[in-house]
Amino acid sequence: MKLQSQLRGDAVHVVVDEERIDSAVAIRFKEAVREQAADGPARVVLDLRNVEFLDSSGLGAVVAVMKLIGAGRQLELCNLTPNVDKVFRLTRMDRVFTIHDTYESAFPERQTIA
Repeated sequence: MKLQSQLRGDAVHVVVDEERIDSAVAIRFKEAVREQAADGPARVVLDLRNVEFLDSSGLGAVVAVMKLIGAGRQLELCNLTPNVDKVFRLTRMDRVFTIHDTYESAFPERQTIA
């Protein structure tokens, strides 16, 4: 599971560098994000710009990450591709997560992507 993370002010920015989050990678995804976000700031922003496919197992893994990061912390999403955005809207999970259209809207104090 390829992830890149960096502290950005009050958040940790985690970029998922995979095309798919499905049943084949869901468990590894969940554990990898948990490790990247462990003991970090209150906000965890999961950047899904590279993810073109997310199935129910992948959606379940994202929800599991939200629970794993713990109370008092928030998992936010940004840069959803059209297919992934559709999954979140159809399942109404867009009401559970804060979803930012762009990196800039998730991190308004920073205007460049590293």
